[in-house]
Formats: sequence, C-alpha cells, structure tokens
Amino acid sequence: MFPIITVLGKPLGCYALLAAAGTLAAGFYACKRAARNGWDDNDMLRLLCAAALGAFLGGHLLYGVVNASFLGLFRGLPQAEDKLRFTGDILLHTFGGQVFFGGLLGGIATGTLYARKRRLPLGLYCDILAAAVPLFHGFGRIGCFLGGCCYGVESPVGFVFTHALLEEANHIRRFPVQLAEAAFCFCLFALFHALRGQRALQKRLFPLYLLLYSIGRLFLEFLRGDAARGLVLGLSTSQIIALLLCATAAVLLIRNQTPKGT
Repeated sequence: MFPIITVLGKPLGCYALLAAAGTLAAGFYACKRAARNGWDDNDMLRLLCAAALGAFLGGHLLYGVVNASFLGLFRGLPQAEDKLRFTGDILLHTFGGQVFFGGLLGGIATGTLYARKRRLPLGLYCDILAAAVPLFHGFGRIGCFLGGCCYGVESPVGFVFTHALLEEANHIRRFPVQLAEAAFCFCLFALFHALRGQRALQKRLFPLYLLLYSIGRLFLEFLRGDAARGLVLGLSTSQIIALLLCATAAVLLIRNQTPKGT
C-alpha cells in the first residue's frame, strides 16, 4: 500500500523498516527471556547474530533458486556493452528478494553451528526462539503488505494496491494474505510465550513451532496470488518445504519426548 515513506526528506522502504522493527522486538524479547532464565544474554545476542547472518544468506539464495527465469537473462551477456554492470543487474534481479523458508533454514544452520561451537544448550535457547521467530515474522509480513509483495489472490473482499513496487499487484482487489499470515504469526508468538517453562515441552517448543507454522503456511499458500514462488506438481516451493518440515518436526517431537516421572 505504501512501499516507500519519506522521513526527513529521505525515502525509506516500509518493508525494511518493519523488518528492522521485528528484528529489534524479537531480539529484545529473546535476550530478556534468556536473562530471566539466568543465562548470559550476550550469548543469546551472539546466537541471534549468527542465525541472522544465515537467515539473510539463505533467504536470498532460495529466492534465486525459485526465480529460475534468471537463466535466460544471461543470453544477453555477450552482447552487453558493460558486462560488469549487466552481470550485476542479473544478480540483483536473481537474488534481490527473500524467501522466508530459505531464511529460516539458513538461520537454523548457522545458529546450530554457533551454538555447538560455543557449547550452548541449544534446545533450551530454541525454546525462547520458538516465540521470538514468529514475533519477527509477523512484523515482516506487515511490511510485505505495505510493500505490495507476497500478495494474495483476486478476491471480492480485500484491498486494491495502487503503489506497490510490483506492478502486477496493482489495480486488482486482492485478499490480504500478508495480514492473515501476520496475525497467524502473532498468535504463534502468544502461544509459545504462554507455553514457556512447561517442563513437558522443554526442548520441544521449536520443533512444535516448525510443525504448527508449516501446517498454517501450507494452507495460506493457496491464498497467495504471486507467481514468483515456483511450482512443482501443483505445489509451490514453500508448500513442498512446509511438508518436509512437518515431517521433520514430527520426528524431532517424538525423539525429544520427556520421559514420564522426570
């Protein structure tokens, strides 16, 4: 709706602002919860930074993989007068966006590596991240709505974008799937915040988050209207990843059951 706002004469992207706000909110929450548990909040902060780096790289990498049409752009490279600039334009077009699941998987990978190197109790830290991640994600989806990306299907009930950066999103009434997912993420945050400290769920909250979010995302994808998500056997890339994460999370939940009487 408002992809760009002007602050003190400088244009700022609403998505970037909301993502930054979500990062600060999630980081503040995670560090506070760690401190209340008697842990060093600096360890949590460093873990978050390691995960954030992986999330940044993973999100852009998966976007490039999904955006397979970029291969055709290289055909014009031999004829380009400024090959360096042309190559830069290709890379920006290819990897310039983000895919949440790529960021999630990248963050899990780098966060796990850092935690193991520092010998941190990863399962306990992840219990906090089970609430912090959807808190961040909720802000990000509001940014998607303001920017006009990740838009919904045509619908008699919804919003008409007029200033979205993606022209194909404009001038059609669309279901606000971004806001629906934001609400879903904030509900997950409230749920996992309420479940903190439950002994029966100790070290199991993050796999439970993966399971619940993946199930929700599986259905929300049917309300998406943007085509740049890849399709395999009628399912989007995100739906295939969601199915795989559902299975993985279920296995982790079974393996991490807390024995009765302990």
